[in-house]
Amino acid sequence: MANSAKKTPPLLMIASTGFVLLWIIIASFPFLWTLWGSFKVQGDFFSKADWRYALDGTRTLIETGGSFTGAGYEGAWIEQEFWRAAVNTFIVVFFTVVISLTLGTLGGYALARSGHSYAFWLLMIALLFRAMPHITLVSGYLLPFFQWNLWGHLPTTIIVLVAINQPFTLWMLHSFFLNIPKDLDESAKVDGCTQFQAFRHVIIPVMWPGVITTGLFSFLLAYNDFAVTSMLLSRDNQTMVPAIAGFLGSTFEEGNVMFAVAAVVSATAPLFVLVMFFQRQIVSGLTAGAVKG
Repeated sequence: MANSAKKTPPLLMIASTGFVLLWIIIASFPFLWTLWGSFKVQGDFFSKADWRYALDGTRTLIETGGSFTGAGYEGAWIEQEFWRAAVNTFIVVFFTVVISLTLGTLGGYALARSGHSYAFWLLMIALLFRAMPHITLVSGYLLPFFQWNLWGHLPTTIIVLVAINQPFTLWMLHSFFLNIPKDLDESAKVDGCTQFQAFRHVIIPVMWPGVITTGLFSFLLAYNDFAVTSMLLSRDNQTMVPAIAGFLGSTFEEGNVMFAVAAVVSATAPLFVLVMFFQRQIVSGLTAGAVKG
């Protein structure tokens, strides 16, 4: 009797399943459509005559002799050297994540274990900086970077991205450390560990999912950033997102939209792989951060 009462009504099951399927289709359609169109020519993918040209590749067949072409990828990666932007992105993202997590774990642990009132005010100041628009922080860095001839280099961008990202990592990792009982620290000290050894060998392995979750969000901030990288990097030293915007051209020069479409697919694909690879750690980390005690 209890089982029949708890059984989900068939109509509700159908409605919820239909809603989930509809949401998946709506969410995945833009990327799948862009992926499909990246193997077409501009006359098909952006056809004003008939949108079905993007499906059958009418103009692509006429111009290239086949229904699909890799000209967009070849033009972006080889002709326009998009691979340089990809390498710059990897450098910026790697050092931003490593520095942010290193400072965030040490600072978050210290604030979580501190019994002083200044810990609260430090977190409030960090939250204030996190709420500020990124462009505000960038404008503050421009003058010294120009005076010291540091503008246009990757390290300057890394410094600014770490400064923008650090309040977030500090807050998030601080909340994870609060969920770890202080008894673990004390037990490690009884066994002869110093405070840092207890942090390294006992605390970090316990909250590893939280570190991965925070690292992923730090990765996304640095990977997808446009405002900071476009203002602080020269055209010859750009990351992927500003480079994609450059493919679109401007009012003064003509761009190549298909190069941009191919570059968008190339930049988006690693995000899917990363999330799928770390999905268990992400869910575990978010769950651990949401449960107190």
